[in-house]
Amino acid sequence: MAQQNKTQPTDADVEAFLAAVEPAPRQADARAVCDLLAMLSDRPPKMWGPSIVGFGQYHYRYESGREGDAPCIGFSPRKAALTLYLMGIYADGGMAKEPLLAKLGKFTAGKGCLYIKRLSDVDLGVLEALAVRSLAHVRRTYPHS
Repeated sequence: MAQQNKTQPTDADVEAFLAAVEPAPRQADARAVCDLLAMLSDRPPKMWGPSIVGFGQYHYRYESGREGDAPCIGFSPRKAALTLYLMGIYADGGMAKEPLLAKLGKFTAGKGCLYIKRLSDVDLGVLEALAVRSLAHVRRTYPHS
């Protein structure tokens, strides 16, 4: 039997979640990112698990048999940093293939994630371009998203 993701879409209220984000500057950044990703994805925000705001949805299936659903793009206003979930901007888990990352500003990265302490630390035009590329990658890879 295929293993299910722990993070599933929920009916939780996105606005209530964002209203509870602290401190106030992190909340303002989260609202700005929410508006940006909603505009770019043309999808309304939806809670995935207790702390991820996602936009759109796609279904994946790995060769191992694991499958599930995930948001096309998303973010989480975590305590340490604003986490953006972007696909396709990395090459084999590294950042070498995405020249825009060099222009983004101050951030750290994990596989498929950007961690930003404050939106004022990054170039918003570059962040928007990265999000557009990520969405295009998901839509190419998973055409029914």
